[in-house]
Amino acid sequence: MAISQRQIQNQLQTLSPQQIQMIKLLELPTLQLEQRIKQEIEENIVLEENNRSEEDEESLSVEDYIREDDTPSYKSRINNFSKDDKQRPVNITEGRSMQEYLVEQLSFRNLSEQELAVAEFLVGSIDEDGYLRRDLESISDDVVFSLGIETSTEELERLLGIVHQLEPAGIGARNLQECLLLQMNQRRADSPAKRLAKKILTSYFDEFTKKHYEKLISRLGVSEDEFRDAIDEIKRLSPKPANLYSDGAQDASPYIIPDFHIDYHDGQFDLSLNSYNIPELKINRHYVDMIRDMVTPKGTVDEKNREAVQFVKSKIDSAKWFISAIKQRHDTLMRTMQEILNFQQEYFKDGDKSRLRPMILKDIADRTGLDVSTISRVVNSKYAQTHFGIILLKSLFSEAMQTESGEIVSSYEIKNILQSCIDEEDKRHPLTDETLMNILNAKGYCIARRTVAKYREMLDIPVARLRKQI
Repeated sequence: MAISQRQIQNQLQTLSPQQIQMIKLLELPTLQLEQRIKQEIEENIVLEENNRSEEDEESLSVEDYIREDDTPSYKSRINNFSKDDKQRPVNITEGRSMQEYLVEQLSFRNLSEQELAVAEFLVGSIDEDGYLRRDLESISDDVVFSLGIETSTEELERLLGIVHQLEPAGIGARNLQECLLLQMNQRRADSPAKRLAKKILTSYFDEFTKKHYEKLISRLGVSEDEFRDAIDEIKRLSPKPANLYSDGAQDASPYIIPDFHIDYHDGQFDLSLNSYNIPELKINRHYVDMIRDMVTPKGTVDEKNREAVQFVKSKIDSAKWFISAIKQRHDTLMRTMQEILNFQQEYFKDGDKSRLRPMILKDIADRTGLDVSTISRVVNSKYAQTHFGIILLKSLFSEAMQTESGEIVSSYEIKNILQSCIDEEDKRHPLTDETLMNILNAKGYCIARRTVAKYREMLDIPVARLRKQI
């Protein structure tokens, strides 16, 4: 076959580095944006925070010094608060981790150096819920490769028993039953209810998890009141032992920083973007002056300084793109949030979810002229602070449902009815999905049983069998 060349013309759509940077910034919530800006300041030597007031800010342009370059002054301050307001830093402290706390407790045990090393390895294998989910044979192999220590599963079992004695109670359990029993064993069995609870967890755990209460009462030969007291004791135990650990660093707990502020006064909405901790950016004048000194009166650069000038100019271009992306992010977020506010005005007046209109991403995309993927990035992990509380933007989007009368309602209305029915049900005989479907159909909502199950799962409500109580 002869080798030949030919030209092919294709039309491709690609994203520029600036567009990729903009997309990444767009999906960041306020706290992560602040961290991203500080990271960019550390990586780009010409970018810095502007702590001066706007009146004292001079126009800064590399064009004044290099004629062929076009780098105007860039500024990204968002005036959502007065110059007199004091910026409040977001303090995040990190306390002692659970593993460090467990290792500290191990140091007080009478263990040899080798035993302590293996026990610490076991502690390091505990997951964030407080469970040891790996089998001891695999851990034994890892100990040999990582620590060079030969150990048996029997030895690991013995050391794991020591770990089980540590605080918080239940730590290092391999399954839920063992976790609950470890917690129960660390409590004094000073009442019939506690002794019965331990017996249920030891001998009838499967029946207990499946809520076969009538069968358990019959097998145990106890009254309903005695059985109910035992169940109450079990409910006091934690299925996730790591949640029982507190390092005392309250600031380390995650908390929500709203991305938008929505105020409602005298029938008018006031929307603003939360930029309280977002630093104002500018280009460091020192590097611009440095370039000016390297440029000759003829507007050229000496050979020895050319590499330095190119480096600084590339950093200035990068700073220009970054500040421009921050400004574009602000415009896109405000534009999108304004349309959401216009679409859901009745809801934002008092926070009544029954007033939420059916709304999907495409509705806002059509109103803003932006792509659906852009709207998705804007609302993802973003919160708005209102006069009735902080809301997740994504929670405002819901499907449209049609009633028998032809009226279009939000799926939130159906979820509220489901929640109300389940809250008011007889816990001895909880409502099944089919019964809930019949209730909704009687109210005029044409909905299938599988849709009821979907909405019930979205509300984190278990099936009827698991909602049953004595």
